[in-house]
Amino acid sequence: MASISKLLTFDEVAKHNHKKDCWIIINGKVYDVTPFLDDHPGGDEVLLLAVEKDATDDFEDVGHSDSAKEIMEKYFVGEVDISTLPEKPSLRPQPMQSATAASDQSPGFVVKILQFVVPLLILGIAFALQYYGKKNKPTKHEN
Repeated sequence: MASISKLLTFDEVAKHNHKKDCWIIINGKVYDVTPFLDDHPGGDEVLLLAVEKDATDDFEDVGHSDSAKEIMEKYFVGEVDISTLPEKPSLRPQPMQSATAASDQSPGFVVKILQFVVPLLILGIAFALQYYGKKNKPTKHEN
């Protein structure tokens, strides 16, 4: 006899996001790992960081053993409706703007440059004054 799995939305699963009620999503399945938090070899923090997202990549990256995967089954709650999962962030870099476009859109660009250049100028002037001040200062033997 086949067991009927409960279908949950991402928002329903995401509500279970703290130490006293912790659900995670791995490979489209939802697990209530609350009772396992204290027993997890990586500590409860690792599991708590896996809430409110699809933790499949995190789980696979660690390389869990077959026995760990068997243990998970006793915490199975249901399956997540994958159409409700938030879109994963793109790792592609954003296109760069040209320097003129950036300065046109950001009036603070000049201010940022000045915040860097002005202190360097002041420092340069201070060193120049100190250097020339020592050079032109009469010594005790010149009296």
